[in-house]
Amino acid sequence: MTTLGSAKGKSLTVRDVLVRGRRLPLHERAALFSTWLAGAKQESMGGVGSRIVCSPIDREVLVADRTGATQPMLMFGSNSYLGLTNHPYVRERVHDAIRQFGVGVGGPPLLNGYSLLHRELEERLAEFEGCEDCVLYGSGYSANVGVMSALPTPQDHIVYDALSHASFIDGVRLGGTSMTSFPHNDLDELDALLAAMHEQPGDRYVGIEGIYSMDGDFAPLTDIIYTCQRYGAISILDDAHGTGVAAPGGRGTATRFGVEGRVDVIVGTFSKAFGVSGGFAATTKPIADYLRLASRAYVFSASLPPTTVAAVLAGLDLLDQEPELQTRLIDNAAYLAQGLRALGFEASGNTGILPLPVPVGMDLRAAARAFHERGLFLNHIEYPAVKVSQQRFRISLMATHTTSDLDRLLTAIEEVWAEFAPEGVKPGDAVLEPLAES
Repeated sequence: MTTLGSAKGKSLTVRDVLVRGRRLPLHERAALFSTWLAGAKQESMGGVGSRIVCSPIDREVLVADRTGATQPMLMFGSNSYLGLTNHPYVRERVHDAIRQFGVGVGGPPLLNGYSLLHRELEERLAEFEGCEDCVLYGSGYSANVGVMSALPTPQDHIVYDALSHASFIDGVRLGGTSMTSFPHNDLDELDALLAAMHEQPGDRYVGIEGIYSMDGDFAPLTDIIYTCQRYGAISILDDAHGTGVAAPGGRGTATRFGVEGRVDVIVGTFSKAFGVSGGFAATTKPIADYLRLASRAYVFSASLPPTTVAAVLAGLDLLDQEPELQTRLIDNAAYLAQGLRALGFEASGNTGILPLPVPVGMDLRAAARAFHERGLFLNHIEYPAVKVSQQRFRISLMATHTTSDLDRLLTAIEEVWAEFAPEGVKPGDAVLEPLAES
């Protein structure tokens, strides 16, 4: 872990810097963190701002590191699961939108930021998610914050999976509603919590995700939606990582688990499978109408630019026209998982996210540098964002990765573990504990 000497000669971790900074005025706090960050960049190729992508996001990218050197790298750190960020058809549709609508709208949707293009996307997304209507947001974060700060009221109560995204939790806090987490995917605890508050006044909301971003596992959605309906709870599904990839035709996890039309609100983002930015909330028409007037993240934000709307519409076209994109992603995940299991890792390969548990005692940043030097762009999740026992590399796959790419990654993983894992520790010896709440 990068350290910074203190006045007493002790070293400071980033957590120490942030905690200590709370007692300092802004400029001193920022200077302290900036000094620490400069040291962090010296230690790790993967530090904040230390790698700059100089090309379109695809299976291979050009990357400039902290030294200024530029090199081609295989991208295993992008959520563009279907490889649409640089797809020729998407680029063509975006160019057409620029010629017809320009590059922006210059206002929020209730004033001048709503066009036929925006309405077309709302209607197509609603049909795509098996819902009546859909509301567009500027980002997936804004969608979660906008929904969770607008729908529940202070007399309601929210129960949510402990691994729910920070945007969900921030939205609840902004709305002032009480909330209780349950252990990840623990159906018995969810049932117990809803049973205990069944007679209490107000609505009950249940927040879950379709695919969890760090572990790449599914929620047991069929059972969760059944439990919600049994207790009359309102279900909020964050399907950021499931939209476009979870079910045939690119449908999300609601379709995969046979509960399409039974989820009350589906929140999604365009920054994963669609490869751009923006978010949405698909739901009933009355709730959508309510969000358009009561959701501050919608009312007081400029609308998505026509370029983004056109890119998502093109992505929806491609889900129908090129189903092989989804097939390739699934095949890539299965192939890589098989290779990881051969190395001793536990890997399911059910989604495009595969975590690599890092054993305690392994120098995570040195390992990250080794992947970088081999031309592989991976994300590493380290302490204090997670406990030392939860540190991991997070592999994100794309449909455009080739078998040769995956073999190169597997070879690098074997070499890096042989070099940096503590003596006698095998890949399967490190097992990820459940991540702490965001």
